[in-house]
Amino acid sequence: MSVRLYVGNLPKEEVNRDELHAVFADAGESVSTKVIKDRKTGKCRGFAFVTVPTDELADEIIEKFNGHMFQESALKIEKALPRSKNQQQEEEEPQRASSNHTPPTRRAGNKKSKRGSEQRTTTASSDAGGFQPDPRWAGELAKLKELLSAQASNP
Repeated sequence: MSVRLYVGNLPKEEVNRDELHAVFADAGESVSTKVIKDRKTGKCRGFAFVTVPTDELADEIIEKFNGHMFQESALKIEKALPRSKNQQQEEEEPQRASSNHTPPTRRAGNKKSKRGSEQRTTTASSDAGGFQPDPRWAGELAKLKELLSAQASNP
């Protein structure tokens, strides 16, 4: 059973897979490295995955290389969550075992759902019963309503 490790805090510049692999080379030949790159620019997205054959070796690598300096950046290494059904989504949105990170929702390209357009219509309507203001601005909105009503009652 192989174990995947998340390697974070990589520089967002050019990161060569071979250079990163050389850091973990003394851990054994069975270690593989994959740098995750942006599709458009080809630059590193700031993280990579290292796959090792055993849990014990994974723990050794974490202990030895977590905080290791690589191209003037301290590496952050931890066990990655198991692969999801959609491997590509995991590579684009890494989920780490020890973080409280909730992955962003995926949007369906240019497809517009009927529900989404109904929500936009409802939100944009001026019906006071169906419209709920953003709670972050509710206090300011109440003050504005008071000012407007005061102006309307004082001709």
